[in-house]
Amino acid sequence: MLFMFLLTTCDIVYAAAPYHIGIVTGTVSQGEDELRGAERVIQEYGDAASGGMIVHVTYPDNFMQEMETVISQIVGLADDPLMKAIVVNQSIPGTTEAFRRVKERRPDILCFAAEAQEDPGVISSVADLVTSVNDIYRGYLIPVAAKMMGATDFVHISFPRHMSYELLSRRRNIMEATCKDIGLKFHFETAPDPVSDVGVAGAQQFILEKVPAWLKKYGPNTAFFNTNVAHVEPLIRQIVTYGGYYVESSVPSPLRGYPGALGLDLTAEKGNFPAIMKKIENVIIQKGASGRLGTWAYSCGYAESAGLVELAKRVIDGKAKASIGDLIKAYEKYTPGSQWNGSYYVDLNTGIEKTNYILVYQDTYVFGKGYLGLTKLQVPQKYLKIK
Repeated sequence: MLFMFLLTTCDIVYAAAPYHIGIVTGTVSQGEDELRGAERVIQEYGDAASGGMIVHVTYPDNFMQEMETVISQIVGLADDPLMKAIVVNQSIPGTTEAFRRVKERRPDILCFAAEAQEDPGVISSVADLVTSVNDIYRGYLIPVAAKMMGATDFVHISFPRHMSYELLSRRRNIMEATCKDIGLKFHFETAPDPVSDVGVAGAQQFILEKVPAWLKKYGPNTAFFNTNVAHVEPLIRQIVTYGGYYVESSVPSPLRGYPGALGLDLTAEKGNFPAIMKKIENVIIQKGASGRLGTWAYSCGYAESAGLVELAKRVIDGKAKASIGDLIKAYEKYTPGSQWNGSYYVDLNTGIEKTNYILVYQDTYVFGKGYLGLTKLQVPQKYLKIK
């Protein structure tokens, strides 16, 4: 017989959950968007410690040095006899091994991985579902969006470490080919890696100094794209001040760079993405940068955390499958007004489509202009074959 627990902290009553879903995210300092998504489903389905459904664990900030801790935290969730699914977002190194151990002990537990940082072929061999931002499609769509916004030139900013990653390198090459085909001039600029000796401060200072020079070199209608989170804030700040375009960040979110670049306190709007977007948009319009900067209206990290937990629940309840259509429906529950699209990951070497690895993307919203309708565009097949 079900009984009721009272959560005095938020005055919500939850029925004792018939099963639990675990979600593992970074901390606020390392993955705020992912953590806010976890908080959203805790708000809806309750904390397991108080009779609800959700068990939330955060991995250490220095996860690369504490990989065994990360693995132990994930595997430890399987000790809960009510655990039926584990979601990891972002799926940092060690997730594959953790899922392998979970499956050895509890093959009944669903293992979902978001933003996998391990080889696609490896993690998809143990996870029931892997999801990531569709950087292959975005390699085509971001330059197209830049041209729609008014750009004549496109500058891709990165550094050797990131360009050694297969998906990031492929995206860059697709961007260059797309620019050539649609009439944008493509330029590649190297910026300091924030994990190098110059650190985050040095990398950000470089961007602050170079953006005005790049605009002078390539012209006022230049669109910029960068691959590193630390570069986003100074890049947005200088584009607002000096001109140019910014379609969206490598990991799209209105919380990525905009609050710091615009000097916004979003404490009151925490987790409320429509309110966050409205506040950012008002300031951008006031500063005369309307139509020049964009983002996803909802953070991908937030949507992945909340959406994958929701999908896991629907799969457990027999109301959904781990398919593109059902995944998008789960995302849309937490991102009202936005549009999503997706495709299965295809291994370039074998040509095999992995039906448990789904690449997704959300339509781009341009502040002062609205949605661009990118999810309705057809991405030509030739770009998907570029290495």
